Amino acid sequence: MSDRLPPRDVLLLGPTASGKSALAMAIAQRLPVEIISVDSALVYREMDIGTAKPDAAERARVPHHLIDIIDPTDAYSAARFALDAARLIAAIRRRGRLPLLVGGTMLYARALTQGMHALPPADPELRARLDAEAARLGWPALHARLARLDPATAARLEPADGQRIQRALEVIETTGTPLSALLSAPAPAPDPGTPRPLTIALEPSDRAALHARIERRFDEMLAQGLLDEVARLRARGDLDLALPSMRCVGYRQVWEHLDGRYDLAQTRARGIAATRQLAKRQLTWLRAMPDRHRIDCLAGDALDQVLRLLREHA
Repeated sequence: MSDRLPPRDVLLLGPTASGKSALAMAIAQRLPVEIISVDSALVYREMDIGTAKPDAAERARVPHHLIDIIDPTDAYSAARFALDAARLIAAIRRRGRLPLLVGGTMLYARALTQGMHALPPADPELRARLDAEAARLGWPALHARLARLDPATAARLEPADGQRIQRALEVIETTGTPLSALLSAPAPAPDPGTPRPLTIALEPSDRAALHARIERRFDEMLAQGLLDEVARLRARGDLDLALPSMRCVGYRQVWEHLDGRYDLAQTRARGIAATRQLAKRQLTWLRAMPDRHRIDCLAGDALDQVLRLLREHA
């Protein structure tokens, strides 16, 4: 079957709870694929429930890559993902198999397909100072500061989106240049001899149905022991909310619950709301990809549509 595989790598993207992982496993039952995770949370070890990480049985059936590769104290960037993914794609192709890149971290997908702007690395001291200011003034106040310094970036961020507000302010303080100006400059282009991946976007025809899936999935995570998982991470003693790992959706909200800031009902509502905001941002990214092939993730024949698309490009 390998001689009928698409000559282009396949990107299967979609918002959280769109069914990407289940669809990827179904594809793997029919085609010789290896899955490369395009997910900034799955890279972390010890973070399984809140990331909806594929379990051991699934990973035994189908090779998965870029999962459990770093400790939660470490950082992982889009630029590093692009390098790691390119190396894995070449190795998978040499094995006569199809690289299937699956996930919802759209910045990673863009870094792989369009190249990556050179942005400054994280500055722990600066981030700690911005965190302290946010604790005292609130993230909306820092969002207002960002609006004065970089109105284009502030316009696309929610006033409570602390992680991205912090990063944008960090870039300004580190480089003296607004993030929007850096991102508007031409990025280094990928190798022109490499065909662009076939991009398949799982997009819901009914946003309310996706929201219902998000709610059910967050409840399942709580039932599976998300609170205990975050409690174990806290007990290590070397993690805090300034780290990218602990800012992942779900983990931050549960951490703050364990701090006593919110009761369980409030934590559930905040976790679901944060996941909905994540899905909204992911769909915004997808709509900016003009060459994507849209598949309704709610359709009963979504798998058949994807397989038909792969056959057409074989």
